Amino acid sequence: MDRISKIVRADKKFALLAQEHWDSVAKPLRSFGVLEDNWNKIAAVQRTESPDISSRAVVVMCADNGVVEEGVTQTDRSVTRICSEAIACGKSNINALAHIYGAQVIAVDIGIAADVQCKELVNRKIAYGSDNIAVGPAMSRENVFKAVEVGMDIVRDLAEKGIKLIVTGEMGIGNTTPTSALSSVLLGLPPEVVTGRGAGLSTVMLEHKIEVVKRATAINSPFSADPTELISKLGSYEIAGMTGLFLGGAVYGVTVVIDGVISAVSAVLASMYSEACTDYMLASHVSAEPAGIGLLENLGLKAVINGGLRLGEGTGGILLLPLLDGAAAIYYNSHKFENSGIERYAELK
Repeated sequence: MDRISKIVRADKKFALLAQEHWDSVAKPLRSFGVLEDNWNKIAAVQRTESPDISSRAVVVMCADNGVVEEGVTQTDRSVTRICSEAIACGKSNINALAHIYGAQVIAVDIGIAADVQCKELVNRKIAYGSDNIAVGPAMSRENVFKAVEVGMDIVRDLAEKGIKLIVTGEMGIGNTTPTSALSSVLLGLPPEVVTGRGAGLSTVMLEHKIEVVKRATAINSPFSADPTELISKLGSYEIAGMTGLFLGGAVYGVTVVIDGVISAVSAVLASMYSEACTDYMLASHVSAEPAGIGLLENLGLKAVINGGLRLGEGTGGILLLPLLDGAAAIYYNSHKFENSGIERYAELK
């Protein structure tokens, strides 16, 4: 965790240089919107006006959640192991997308409640799932530190291999319940406002889930502004691991993409460890879960996609890649005012 103290802001000088380049492209100024802003952020992270995102990866943190014991999901925890193995073996939803968008996928067992016999699944298991937050804390502070360190270590290893951009993903049955509990505390909103249907709960099951979130926040209160305490009391291993991914991005100079609401709550927690790490984050989409937009607003980030996505695994996050590739195509290959015969647009007032 000492590495967090070494985080510095991305170099905004290169963001300004990238914007100057955009403004030289023969098009209305700022007309590629948030994608221009995202490209400029990548330039600031890489400290160059010619950023490169051709080397990219998706990291999927996999773990089980003790709160499943409360009946807040349609499926049991065995599905976490099955889906994690499918991701590791290249057979799941995220793999299909990663194949066409040129990204490698790394699935990490950070807390699956079973021994998984799959050599492709990276074994960084800290515990056999989190404890039930409806009856007490999710994990010890020591295990929070271990999980966050796992995330930072993975970014370090990928950065050493030349990876420039990482999409965050997760697989953990029941993990929208700790996410809702954390969102309630972080956003200062009642559980019924931030709790959604997750993987598809009925109205009756949603009402039960809200009651479980209320119980979890009551039993584990009071709360401070310490992110380690919040994860320890209400979090999960995949949330802690993704928090480490965001922090690792800031430590090792890698842009990290937020996926859905679970990834977003991890990003907010990372920003509590170091506000500067938001310079290294990009928001991909607005989750269909009710807390999604509030968490992104908390970070001061704007998503490009708003399509009601809630699949998980990093599938929403990876959809940002072809949009960024499109931005790169215009940035590097489009004609310029200076050699097109088109008069430069005036700055908007």
